[in-house]
Amino acid sequence: MVCIRQATMDDLLSMQACNLLCLPENYQMKYYFYHILSWPQLLYVAEDYGGKIVGYVLAKMEEELSPSEPCHGHITSLAVVRTHRKLGLATKLMTAAQNAMGGVFGAEYVSLHVRRSNRAAFNLYTSTLGYKIHDIEAKYYADGEDAYDMRKQLKEKKVQQQLQHGNHHHHHHHGSCCSGDSKSGPAGKQ
Repeated sequence: MVCIRQATMDDLLSMQACNLLCLPENYQMKYYFYHILSWPQLLYVAEDYGGKIVGYVLAKMEEELSPSEPCHGHITSLAVVRTHRKLGLATKLMTAAQNAMGGVFGAEYVSLHVRRSNRAAFNLYTSTLGYKIHDIEAKYYADGEDAYDMRKQLKEKKVQQQLQHGNHHHHHHHGSCCSGDSKSGPAGKQ
């Protein structure tokens, strides 16, 4: 039996070990700390009955948003060890992170990057999770491979609807988006 739960500080080394085992895109420990200190609600692990971390999702809210850009989350990294694949763990990890982005931070959509050659991940994102290709980023990865820039809409695009109906612009940032500061409105410009 494998359980999906919110990650804690104690999980970070195991998450990094899982990342090193599964993926060519690796991160320094400070990057894991940055994620868990900034968005603790968005990190999840898959833990087997023996207490071993067999998968994780590392996610964040985008901070550098222009006033016109909607609040959105980003999946930094997702991995499940080979012995535990095909059990639906990646779907459960992604769903947990996506739900927290929408529920806690009011995200309008989630973005992620995936290698063009990674058919298994691409199929998971499109067929199972409902992501769509937004763009292609040429030579995104260190080895020169292109990435699909993918997005999944979490809720209706309220901003455009409100603006079309003459409502005021300040309704769209929900007050809690991303870091919760005033970057979303005109007063946030410096």
